[in-house]
Amino acid sequence: MIFDIDFLQTIFLSIKLATYTTLLLLPIGIALGYFLAYSKHKAKIIIETLIWMPLILPPTVLGFYLLICFSPNHFLGAFLQKHFQIKLAFSFWGIVLGSVIFSLPFMVNPIKNALSTLPENLKEASYTLGKNKTSTLFFVLLPNISPSILLAIITTFAHTIGEFGVVIMLGGDIPNVSRVASIAIYTQTEMLNYQIAHSYALILSITSFSLLFIVIYINHKIQKGIL
Repeated sequence: MIFDIDFLQTIFLSIKLATYTTLLLLPIGIALGYFLAYSKHKAKIIIETLIWMPLILPPTVLGFYLLICFSPNHFLGAFLQKHFQIKLAFSFWGIVLGSVIFSLPFMVNPIKNALSTLPENLKEASYTLGKNKTSTLFFVLLPNISPSILLAIITTFAHTIGEFGVVIMLGGDIPNVSRVASIAIYTQTEMLNYQIAHSYALILSITSFSLLFIVIYINHKIQKGIL
């Protein structure tokens, strides 16, 4: 295996992207999961459909539209760049935003499903004791679904670290900016540098196996009622 500076920077950037994406998605996933589990709003079905869409939408389609939106030639991209000096196309924060959208169902769905299965009297007992909705969420509901939250965190991180389509469309292949391991495998293979591509692929395979093993282990524990 090859462990030069470029290789380590690429692996570090992959971990950094997955970590930032997971941290940003956690509060978003809790808020949306709570809304989908308990709200009776008419827009609920539309929001749920939009959250599920990244699971069936080709990543290149999502990456293409985000690239168009964030381009300096588009209203949104020009507005962000002119008034806030924010450049998202071909930048690290651009691929973070793309990954947040693409990994949304992996964070939201486990939290929503877990909240939906909690007994209704758990909330009612908390309200009876004088707790408001916020206190009930953070001190009663979330602690009771902590295994599912952990599951959501691990699957989101694992899904993001192997993401290719959105990253290549929105970020390209810029060293130390958007070149993550999945992109490096593709470019190194095109350059016939199979040894380097193999090193990246092996790291991603080991990481994916380890994270999936943890996810399946937690699932088994949840099904047996141990967690």
